[in-house]
Order: sequence, then structure tokens, then C-alpha cells
Amino acid sequence: MALHGRLAAARGAWLVFKDEAGFSMTPPHATTWSQRGRTPVARVRGRSRRRISIAALTCYEPGRRSRLIYRPRHDDGRRDGRKNFSWRDYRDLLIAAHQQLGGPIVLVWDDLNVHKAADLQKFAEARDWLTIYYLPPYAPDLNPVEGIWFPPATRPALHRRFQYP
Repeated sequence: MALHGRLAAARGAWLVFKDEAGFSMTPPHATTWSQRGRTPVARVRGRSRRRISIAALTCYEPGRRSRLIYRPRHDDGRRDGRKNFSWRDYRDLLIAAHQQLGGPIVLVWDDLNVHKAADLQKFAEARDWLTIYYLPPYAPDLNPVEGIWFPPATRPALHRRFQYP
């Protein structure tokens, strides 16, 4: 990570980490209190299959405040609808981030299959303001965006403050 940070600093670029998460709109099963011997029952109407996916970017540059840029994607529950982000969604997010940040981007993200899509690779190669690096597999501790999705009590190792090298 330090190498990517030095590279970004030398180029005057933003060091940007990206991650995504999905959340179900169906409430989880939970327990509550009741009188002894009477099991409480919480009824939920309908069987919602809706979910929301969120892609987030954490952006760092020396001498500037860090930034969080995110985009939600709603799944309406239809069987023919796409539930996750496509390469076009990531492309649009990167273009919006470049416009908001106003400078070149050194992007660090995981090796999700859609991140390695041929069309997204062609897009990145055609942009001189975008440099992409991939995190090693199963390395959530290296990605500060992971700290957004998990509360500190559940994943304390992910909540180290990231510092720009």
C-alpha cells in the first residue's frame, strides 16, 4: 500500500479505495421480551426481495480532507433485473469521482470479476488520469472502505485510521 501511496503523491493524484456492499430490505429475524411461557411473535407483511447495493470510494490526498463518494443501486425485486453493479456503473462512478476530485486517480480495489471486465479495462487504459491496482485476494484489512460497512465491535481490525504515506 505504501508504494501506491507514494506513486499517487508523486503524481499529485488522489489515492482512492473502492468497495461495495449489499443490504437486504427484508428485516432480519430477531428476539424480544415477553411474559414467561409466551413466545413473542413479530409478523412481517409480505416477502420483500428488494435489496440495495452501495459502491463507495474513500479518497485521500496529502494536505486535503479525505472524501467519501458513494452510489446506491436499488433492486426492485424483479427476477429479470440486475441486482449488482455492472462495469458501466463502475465506469460512471469513476467519471463522477474524477469530476468531483478534479485530479488524477490512483484506484485500489479488490479483484471482483466485474472489476476485471474487458470493457472496463479498455475504459481505464484510454484514460490517462486513471491508474488501477488490485488488492490481493482476501485482504479486507488493506481496504479502508471496509470500515464503512462494519461497526467497530464486529471488525475492530478494519477500523484503523488510514494515513496517506
